[in-house]
Amino acid sequence: MTVHDAPPVPDVFDPRQYAAGVPHEAYRVLRDHHPVVRQEESEVLGWPAGPGFWAVTRHADVVRVLKDSAAYSSYVGATQIRDPDPDDLPFIRRMMLNQDPPGHGRLRRLVSRAFTPGRVDRFARVSEQRARTLLAQALETARATDGTVDLVTAVTDDYALLNLADLLGVPEADRKLLLHWTQRVIGYQDPDEAGPPVLDPQGRPVNPRSPAMLRDMFAYARQLAAHKRRFPDDDVMTTLAHDGELAGPELEMFFFLLTVAGNDTVRSAAPGGLLALAEHPQSYERLRAGRFQLRLAVDELLRWHPPVLTFRRTAAQDTELAGRRIRAGDKVVVFHASANRDERVFGEPDRLDLSRAPNPHVSFGDGPHVCLGAHFARLQLRVLYQETLRVLPELRTAGPPRRLVSNFINGIKSLPVHVT
Repeated sequence: MTVHDAPPVPDVFDPRQYAAGVPHEAYRVLRDHHPVVRQEESEVLGWPAGPGFWAVTRHADVVRVLKDSAAYSSYVGATQIRDPDPDDLPFIRRMMLNQDPPGHGRLRRLVSRAFTPGRVDRFARVSEQRARTLLAQALETARATDGTVDLVTAVTDDYALLNLADLLGVPEADRKLLLHWTQRVIGYQDPDEAGPPVLDPQGRPVNPRSPAMLRDMFAYARQLAAHKRRFPDDDVMTTLAHDGELAGPELEMFFFLLTVAGNDTVRSAAPGGLLALAEHPQSYERLRAGRFQLRLAVDELLRWHPPVLTFRRTAAQDTELAGRRIRAGDKVVVFHASANRDERVFGEPDRLDLSRAPNPHVSFGDGPHVCLGAHFARLQLRVLYQETLRVLPELRTAGPPRRLVSNFINGIKSLPVHVT
């Protein structure tokens, strides 16, 4: 097929389409015919139009962008598709997620010291008991009603939230605050999650990552750190609060990052994996019978349903990608869910293969910004799936799932299942 015969470029920006499912057919068109291509940023859901960006959909190109921080910067324009307000950009750049080496590496090393082997072991035991308790409560609810239960509201939301709260050391009375902040920041494109947008005096929506919208979270982080200095415990915030190298604003930003990213990674991946298993009953049956290694199955479910759909970089210099000239200052957006289905890397990518190995999915990113909490996320997913396999002989949906309106997070808001 010649360039002139290539199909038109599909829109993969509009967040509303993701409420119906990840647009894998559109991604395939882009990978096959437009692997690096301009996308329009239209005005949608009250958010203003933007200048557009380069959409990167093939696995090799996604990995190249994520690994080459010199050419594709997290710092220049931060990591969300929408441009932040220029006045907010210095503030947003404080976050580890929005920094480039070497500053990014310094923060990463400081934070990684909080994840000690002993803390990981304790976290695994607590997660296992929590999965068991939540699933038992969900089964009781189903049996007392019509035999169905929503696994998101009954299990996975609380599982992710309470695990994170334990890891951070957030008191039980404050734990719902973490969910509130996550919904406000992550679900801002979805009225069900965030409610009506907050408007500035000119009637424009205020970015949920702006200083004005995060003031309450940062105030809480300061209070929690002060509490941990007076009353230390075996948690991450205690370790960071006593680390003299982590300044106040950096500690606040880390609390923000872990609260939002740490919660929503598992909150999105867990129901996505359960939905995939429900849609593939033979795979579920074989996994339950021990025919597959759960470790491999977790990674295949992550490939199938990555929690994060996209991440943005900004070209720090003129460069070239897949034959396209990228100018310094251009936005470059990688599509994780597309890279995970790239036929050039994965054999039969549209088949769920719970024994797939190797499995070089990019659901946790790649390069210097590979997810700091990937080990914790895999651990939580493994524990939750193991307990689900134990208590549910079958996993059958009782209705269609409800998905998040977002071109950033691959979220599921509701997953009703039959309980037998």
